[in-house]
Amino acid sequence: MRRTVFGSFWALLSMVVLAGSAPASPLPPYTPDANAPRGSVPEIYRWDLSPLFADDAAFETALAAVEADLPRLDAYRNRLDDVHALGQALALYFELHDRANHCTLYANLKSNVDATDEHAASMDTRARALMDEVARRATMLRAALLAVDDATMEEAYVSEPALRDHRAYVENLRRRRARVLDAEAERVLGLMGDNLWAEIDLNELPSAHEETFGALLTDIQWPVITDENGQSVQMTLASYGRYRASADRRVRREAVQAMFDTLYRFRHAFAATLAGQYQLDVALARARGYDRAIEAYLDKDDLDVAVYDNLIETIHDHLEPLHRFVSLRKKVMGLDSVHLYDLYIPLTEGDVGKEVDFETARETVLAALAPLGETYAQVLRTGLDPANGWIDLYPNAGKRSGAFSASVYGVHPYVMMNYQNGMDDMSTLAHEFGHAVHSHLAMTHQPYSSFRYVPFLAEIASTCNEALLTDHLLAQAKDRAERAALLFERAENIRTTIYRQTLFAEFEREVHRMVEDGTPVTAEALEQLYAGLIRTYYGPDYTVDEHDGMEWAYVPHFYYKYYVFTYATGLSSGLAIAQRVRELGRPAVDGLIAMLAGGASEPPLDLLKKAGVDLTTPEPIAQAARVFEETVAELEDALGEVH
Repeated sequence: MRRTVFGSFWALLSMVVLAGSAPASPLPPYTPDANAPRGSVPEIYRWDLSPLFADDAAFETALAAVEADLPRLDAYRNRLDDVHALGQALALYFELHDRANHCTLYANLKSNVDATDEHAASMDTRARALMDEVARRATMLRAALLAVDDATMEEAYVSEPALRDHRAYVENLRRRRARVLDAEAERVLGLMGDNLWAEIDLNELPSAHEETFGALLTDIQWPVITDENGQSVQMTLASYGRYRASADRRVRREAVQAMFDTLYRFRHAFAATLAGQYQLDVALARARGYDRAIEAYLDKDDLDVAVYDNLIETIHDHLEPLHRFVSLRKKVMGLDSVHLYDLYIPLTEGDVGKEVDFETARETVLAALAPLGETYAQVLRTGLDPANGWIDLYPNAGKRSGAFSASVYGVHPYVMMNYQNGMDDMSTLAHEFGHAVHSHLAMTHQPYSSFRYVPFLAEIASTCNEALLTDHLLAQAKDRAERAALLFERAENIRTTIYRQTLFAEFEREVHRMVEDGTPVTAEALEQLYAGLIRTYYGPDYTVDEHDGMEWAYVPHFYYKYYVFTYATGLSSGLAIAQRVRELGRPAVDGLIAMLAGGASEPPLDLLKKAGVDLTTPEPIAQAARVFEETVAELEDALGEVH
């Protein structure tokens, strides 16, 4: 019972801490500066890693201790046919994994906030290597767990506490035991780079094809363009988005055309690299008895392919709102037709760009998410108070860009931000704390083996938070211009996250089908397929230029093994849950909390149904499309008043 008691202890401790947390104290003033030395950022705005390790020396001691304890696990190797020994080995494995995870998180968090810290980088490398060593032991445990017959396993769940405590993990393995081959075949698949049994995010396991793709992007000499001031500038992948969104149409047209002309010159290399990745995906799937790669990679997370197909089919049934949005852009911008280089320009000049300091953002987020109830609010209040050490708030020289939330079992989530007092920073804050609350609830209700939710569920709490924040801001908008700007942001978020990612998902599915059907995957075929999808999705007022069909070539997500569709299903689910919360109140909130607290204790579709969303049906996707349609209609009205 040790793991269950351990999890319950942390749940109880967390409830005591959160319930007793004092209101946030006034914060010292600070002006964000991305070039500031880290030491100049007030300490309260930097996360506190001491709950992980008091200092680097403690980290080193912990790392060495895990290394020293690995032989204890290896000692079980020849005794795993006994369920008692198997239970002990499983408990030890998760203990070591948990301890190693503390090391990897400590080192990773340190290196993310200061890329110049070579010692932190070394710690990160060594901690990851140790985690790899721990994770390799999962192979022998998996083989032993799958060898036990059903009747014996049912008896073992009763007699062996460790097996009972980790039943969700064990059963998730055993449901795929028909996919396990003999020892020699498994050895060969391992040499090929098999990832269908990996226990971490597959994006952290790049294949040789993905590494080739990255090297190709690195080695390409990107074009020189002329900026808004008439100056010649070297465009890079990092600056492409900035020039693509230039207010000067000449600049953005030149940037997009130069980008795609460059990709076109390397089209055969990009096509061969992507084809190689998809051939590997198909080979690994068929080796395990699946007909299609999509079946294998969705089955890894216990998902039905019907969910993927349903997303694409439902979006195809609701393309008219996207066509309407493109037509609105054409009208507002006064264009003869809309091109790719016209898609990333704001249609409004409302107050969305105003400054929002962190204290204002914190109070706004708390007010906006109040409908999610007190359990949710307690976690938010604690995490959003910098004094509690969850958050690394402001940018500094050497800090990684962007934002993320990281889970540390038995401690609390950590959230990295680069807050610079913008409205988009406030939205990112709400988004990342959706991940943080999800992780907190999962880790305080589940044992270590089943607290990590699958990627399919990862973006739901975060996007629900964003939807409720937008509702709150719309209700508070001081004029029609601000309202129009907020409506545009919501519409654009749905366009890029639901429609565009579904287009990506369809492209990925169809290219895999080409491999599975024996159709040559050529550069010309890929370009034609992608260009055809753009025409279908964006409609008659959109013009596809000569090499727009090359956009697929620089998108890393196409190497992520059926991952992109989760962005679309995540936002669709988040919008649906936000609407349920608005309409139903407490019952909808209770369902959401149950889903978030479930971690990976049940199949993801079953957990999502607790929150009232069934993605095996078209309704949640159709509902998101209706939200988009209503938003575009409201935006049309608001722009009519503004212009």
